[in-house]
Amino acid sequence: MYPPNPPLRVGFILLPLFTMNAFAGFIDSLRLAADTGGRSRQIHCSWQIMGPGPITSSCGLEAHPQSPYREPGLFTHIAICGGNNYLDPHEDRALTHYLREASRQGVKLIGVCTGTFAIARAGLLGGQRVCVHWNVINDFRQQFPQIDATPDRLFLQSARVITCAGSSGATDMALHLIRRECGPDKAQQAIRHMMLNGMRTSNSPQTHFFEAISEIRDERVRVAVLTMEQSLNTRMDSQELAERINLSPRQLDRLFQREMGTTPMRYFKTMRLRYAEWLLHHTDSSIAEIAADCGFADAAHLARDFSAHYGHSPRQSRLADLPRAEPAALS
Repeated sequence: MYPPNPPLRVGFILLPLFTMNAFAGFIDSLRLAADTGGRSRQIHCSWQIMGPGPITSSCGLEAHPQSPYREPGLFTHIAICGGNNYLDPHEDRALTHYLREASRQGVKLIGVCTGTFAIARAGLLGGQRVCVHWNVINDFRQQFPQIDATPDRLFLQSARVITCAGSSGATDMALHLIRRECGPDKAQQAIRHMMLNGMRTSNSPQTHFFEAISEIRDERVRVAVLTMEQSLNTRMDSQELAERINLSPRQLDRLFQREMGTTPMRYFKTMRLRYAEWLLHHTDSSIAEIAADCGFADAAHLARDFSAHYGHSPRQSRLADLPRAEPAALS
């Protein structure tokens, strides 16, 4: 006989275009901790996928919930798994009502990936600090300027809500919950099954780099900066960048000079150098690997530009753990 009330009981709600990586990492961590030998019996943990269905994921796979929304008190946690529909302003009133009732009953809500947007729309994040994926931080701050949001954590637990940036961080968050509610042996059991070296803590940094664009007034420049942000590992020239946002190189250059006080390519190089600096201080990647990740031809090219920009070499920066300097003037 299974215990009627495992210490960790999670109800999953999948939103349209949810991301499979975050959802699968979360639910499979529970499954592997719940039973021995990967047999998937819901002994030490339980889970149920709820809501109207079917729901199509961002990769096109269709998921069928097991039941409509169930009584919130049946669960210790309710996880809202989001994805690529976070810019849709439509509010799902049934979902909002359900989340508010769950919160009223003291059930802890978990925002997975952009599921945090749905919790925010339900008005349940007042006074809470939340974390979201670096790729959506600017959109979250624009939609919910009153909420303290950060992209510097994998997941963040407050009094009533757990928020998770998504992707592989959802696995770390699940392992954290399993360790706390079911014991370290169950967390380690899941870690062994997934062939992981361990689990990252909540304050581990997201492997990310993003630009704060809220002060950029011209929408075309904002789009250009976001395009650069998504292309940090490429050697994109001004012609290609301009074509991506339907402008001529001359138009784009004029807009950047007016808005940012520099040219697009100088701004892009500074972004890539700042990303290289971030990787030096937050990863064990070799300088050659960092050069490739940041769109430089090789380590020597990175070292030359890095030294000119910061006044010391990448190796010196890493070995001395030098404080992150303010970027040089972009002009």
